[in-house]
Amino acid sequence: MKTITEHLAGYAAYHRDRRNIMTHLVGIPLIVIAIEILLSRPTWFVAEFMLSPAIIVSAIAALFYLKLDLVLGILMTLLLGLAVWLGSHVAMFETAVWLSWGIGLFVVGWIFQFIGHYFEGRKPAFVDDIMGLAIGPLFVVAEVVFMLGGKKKLHQAIEAKFK
Repeated sequence: MKTITEHLAGYAAYHRDRRNIMTHLVGIPLIVIAIEILLSRPTWFVAEFMLSPAIIVSAIAALFYLKLDLVLGILMTLLLGLAVWLGSHVAMFETAVWLSWGIGLFVVGWIFQFIGHYFEGRKPAFVDDIMGLAIGPLFVVAEVVFMLGGKKKLHQAIEAKFK
């Protein structure tokens, strides 16, 4: 399994332009929330616990992120939990409203992504490596942590790959 540095550096290779990174700070969260909304139906109960595809996918993603890095994994788990909570609430609306929010946020999120890649002059990372779809949300969270001065060694290790 690749290390967090390898995953983030591979993704960062497609995201060197600051404008692209900034569009991703908006677009990726919108896409994640949209996916959580859309996966929040159907629901079923297992031993008094409500489950949905959103919960299952988020739990698997959280375990992946936790295995890569404990601190960023905990942060990702909390953010995914918040997105599941939001998605489950939107899923309670009538079908037209639920679908409008889910599809609408998904489309707007991808518009931001493609504007960013226009600035970058390069295709999205997932085109070459499907794992880019899973690493994108982690990349966004890591970028915010780096902007706030955290995880300096990780940030330096990633940036060293581009010097």
